[in-house]
Amino acid sequence: MLDAPVLPLLLRMSGPAIFSMLIVSLYHIVDSLFVSAVSEPALRAVSIVSPVQMLMIAFAVGTSVGVNAYVARSLGAEDQVSADAAASHGFMLAFFNWGLFILAGIFAASPVVRLFTENADVMSDGIAYLRITTIASLGLFWQIHCEKIFQATGNMMRAMFIQLTGALINIALDPILIFGWFGLPRMGVRGAAIATVTAQLIAGGIAVSLLLGKERVIRVQVRGFRFQKRILAAIYRVGFPALILQAMTAFVGMTFNMIIRPFSEMAITVMGIYLRLESFAFMPVFGIGQGMLPLMAYNYGAKRPDRVKLVLRNGLMLTMGIMGVSTILFQLFPNLLLGAFNATQDMFSMGVPAFRRISPCFIFAGTTIALSNAFQALGRGSYSLYISAFRQLALLLPLARLFAEWHLDYVWFAYPISDIGAMTLAIILYLKLSRRIMPTVTNRLDTKRNPNVA
Repeated sequence: MLDAPVLPLLLRMSGPAIFSMLIVSLYHIVDSLFVSAVSEPALRAVSIVSPVQMLMIAFAVGTSVGVNAYVARSLGAEDQVSADAAASHGFMLAFFNWGLFILAGIFAASPVVRLFTENADVMSDGIAYLRITTIASLGLFWQIHCEKIFQATGNMMRAMFIQLTGALINIALDPILIFGWFGLPRMGVRGAAIATVTAQLIAGGIAVSLLLGKERVIRVQVRGFRFQKRILAAIYRVGFPALILQAMTAFVGMTFNMIIRPFSEMAITVMGIYLRLESFAFMPVFGIGQGMLPLMAYNYGAKRPDRVKLVLRNGLMLTMGIMGVSTILFQLFPNLLLGAFNATQDMFSMGVPAFRRISPCFIFAGTTIALSNAFQALGRGSYSLYISAFRQLALLLPLARLFAEWHLDYVWFAYPISDIGAMTLAIILYLKLSRRIMPTVTNRLDTKRNPNVA
């Protein structure tokens, strides 16, 4: 973590995460492919509830990112007790978050779905899918928490194994439960939801058994556990901005669907397909971020800001390469991408211009994601929140609403314009932070060249 060449180390730490997250994003695509084979309204139902699933992930990831950064900094500073305490708090917070979404599934599923459709079949499928995936979401919270703990300790292979297990189980169960294979009843969208939560529970159970097993770097205390305000504050000082950031994305997704719905409910389906495919482009970037965050946090805790900057530089280089390839694919082959989801002629007419207008945002968004990981690793998670709020609330939604006054095709331009603005703000904030770190780097290098300076 402190001495190995940065690029090979970053690739080694990011590689398993990139691979596993590609599998996870592939699962989301395959899941939607199976649902689209049922009907376009079935796919629309899943697209409608997608922002609520993002909200659930926001609570899981937000909490776990705070735990991840706390554990990594503590281990970098050789403070095992604090690292163990942070992991224990994260484990218990998983149950608290699960309880919140049990209530959401019971009381909020029907009102949320009814906001976006008047189609009775879409409404029925959407409510059922949302209730199943929220009420039975414990496995999701276990899985994400344990993944982040393993990433914080540098054990990316275990994190990859957990993600891979859940994704493969889900892919295997989807057709069985959706189409009623092997004598089982045909359950359609409800089968997709049951496949999802079953895979999450199995993967989450495996993750917990590995975390609590004999061979472990972190020791989680369950018996006699008590929350400590100091540790909760430290976790959410970094994690809460990440939570709000992703929750804001869920809120914006719902609002964006409300903006495009008057043109056609099919626009929501097109947007749902785009987001599934976009995840395949962005998941590798998030995987690089998972490698960057603990590596940067560890070196920051060990007072090595020179390596912190080197990690960021290499992360940006990898991110730009991935985003460039993804942009080319969306620009040249939108028909092939849509056709995989049994697109109708109306969906092609709406989706092809949408894909080509939105995808230029990839390069700008990739830069912003890399810098946001740097802010979280350095304990400046609030910067990521400022950037996301600026992009989504100050730019994306107002621009989308403005462009909706003319035509749906113009609405898609709100994405690249808002991402250019977000990237600009991220660069400004990083340069501001960099000026604080650079004197430390200079002093350290001068001391190393001439020990008598100290």
